[in-house]
Amino acid sequence: MIIKNINHPYSYHTEKIAVMFFPLEKLKKDGDDDVVIITKKENGAFSVNIKAYTRHIEKSVLISENSDEANVLSLLLYDALSELMGFTLPWGILYGVRPARLMHATVEKLGIQKAKEKFISDRVQEKKVRLALSVMESENKIIALSKSNSFSLYVSIPFCPSRCSYCSFVSHSIENTKSLIEPYCELLCEEIEQIGSIAKSLSLRLETIYFGGGTPTTLNARQLDSILCAVERSFDLSYLREYTVEAGRPDTVTKEKLDALFSHNVGRISINPQTFSDSVLENIGRRHTSLQTVQAYNLARKVGFDNINMDFIAGLNSDTLDSFKNSIDTAVELAPESITVHNLALKSGAYLATEKEFFDLSQRNTARDMIDYSFDTLTKNGYLPYYMYRQSKSLGNLENVGYAKKGRECLYNVFMMDETHSVFAAGAGAVTKLVDPISYHIERIYNYKYPYEYLNNFDEIKNRKQGIIDFYSAYSE
Repeated sequence: MIIKNINHPYSYHTEKIAVMFFPLEKLKKDGDDDVVIITKKENGAFSVNIKAYTRHIEKSVLISENSDEANVLSLLLYDALSELMGFTLPWGILYGVRPARLMHATVEKLGIQKAKEKFISDRVQEKKVRLALSVMESENKIIALSKSNSFSLYVSIPFCPSRCSYCSFVSHSIENTKSLIEPYCELLCEEIEQIGSIAKSLSLRLETIYFGGGTPTTLNARQLDSILCAVERSFDLSYLREYTVEAGRPDTVTKEKLDALFSHNVGRISINPQTFSDSVLENIGRRHTSLQTVQAYNLARKVGFDNINMDFIAGLNSDTLDSFKNSIDTAVELAPESITVHNLALKSGAYLATEKEFFDLSQRNTARDMIDYSFDTLTKNGYLPYYMYRQSKSLGNLENVGYAKKGRECLYNVFMMDETHSVFAAGAGAVTKLVDPISYHIERIYNYKYPYEYLNNFDEIKNRKQGIIDFYSAYSE
């Protein structure tokens, strides 16, 4: 895809709008391409000229005095692309990751009614406006729990039984990395202890803990116990509101592991089916059955867990609307405390390979219907949307939403996504996010991405933690 912007400085906006319609087209600066978009400002007007394979469209609009030119051009380009492609995007010209946060800022500036009108004028569908407002209200209640000295802890366990076809996380099959797990756990405990010492020196208050991955329950019960013990040794847990460990793959869940988690007061776990279709599970590389998911869920209940989350993905390879509906309906029958519905993030540049595929709306429409069904069904059954984010390269430019029964929202998800307070992170691929509670200035400290890099460069990882102290020293003055 080639985008040419003439006589105006709004290339950032035009590229964002174009990528929402063509998420897997690579941007080129020159030459020829099947998709060429030209935007121009001339004689008090904006114009767009778009060629996509054999289709072509031109549109223009006059620029009124004191108008928001970036917004005017964005709407012009969006309307032209919608007409050319034959579909609209549910979030209109909004391309940000956090629509509920944008809604909050807009409400603060304009009030609720004017904020609704602004979103609708930006081509956001009314049902998405209502969703953004609902999530905003839920998030605001959770955000208010955080204090100026609050922080959260993220612990990365980047190992899985096998790698799923859709996965974009730092995750490694234990078939290839089994020998790294034991030394990884040992150094992870050391890093956790270092972070705990820093947090204590800064008089910070730990609000939530989240073990993610990968799949933390890929570790055996002894390894899990050692890491959980390191957390208890290293931190004051008297203010802890929530302790989550992902037990995402049902084929990694055993009573011994669940007992280890429960004995350390882990209160929230995820057991993630992604789908209750065995054929879809096989297609995406999940080495377990739907029955194993139900068995793992029932085992967790028997051990004593009363706060369980389940994840699903809309748009998985070979999944149909009917089988997706069955997955959501099955989850409602099992009645976990929260259910998260993700929209498939696109990975392969071959997705739009021909003109026929380019204009084929079937996958987008199916994903949209899946997302709509999940919202309608879950809200009717007492699950409220409390958390939401979007990804730029997703099927149909839809949203990922966390639903929960009242009082069972995942606090960490909101604190992390809203960037409410600092998140100190340990492990391979982990990113410490430092947030100044006054100015909301943010800085990040990156760990090495892969387990072997983590092991080989551990001294450097420890040295980088000095950045936490430097940050708080600078922003506490």
